[in-house]
Amino acid sequence: MTITETTTGERPDLLQTLTTHRRFLRVTVQGLSDEQAAQRTTASELCLGGLIKHVAEVESTWVDFILRGASAMAGPDGATDWKSRFQMAPGETLAELVGHYEQVAQRTDALVATLPDLDAAHPLPDAPWFEPGARWSARRVLLHIIAETAQHAGHADIIRESLDGAKTMG
Repeated sequence: MTITETTTGERPDLLQTLTTHRRFLRVTVQGLSDEQAAQRTTASELCLGGLIKHVAEVESTWVDFILRGASAMAGPDGATDWKSRFQMAPGETLAELVGHYEQVAQRTDALVATLPDLDAAHPLPDAPWFEPGARWSARRVLLHIIAETAQHAGHADIIRESLDGAKTMG
């Protein structure tokens, strides 16, 4: 079953755009070993496996926000090690990270196809990077997920080219 068979209106466009950028990200890591996926190749702390891990976490958290509101955005108790969210931990494999990302994508796609109203909105959590009192609709969250995925697919392309000269596009 294709996206257009299960949805109508703007939903196929949103899902197709997200699917395209997810594909760019997945193609960028094809054929890599776990060691290559964990390797930093630029001045940044980013690695390819870490980007997959981060994008999956961000997408999953925002989908939880669509379903439950700001409470879904609460992180674990205590200080968060942000650096580790962009790196592969010892024992993590690229295959596991990509598999988890695919599960997250399936969940998002199913929600978009079945959500009764893309205008349904929740207040954003209090955070310095959000406008005070702002509310985001499911549609706005999906646009954010698309932007986040596209941005990190571009990062991944640069990291991969620095790693072994391969390019996702071009």
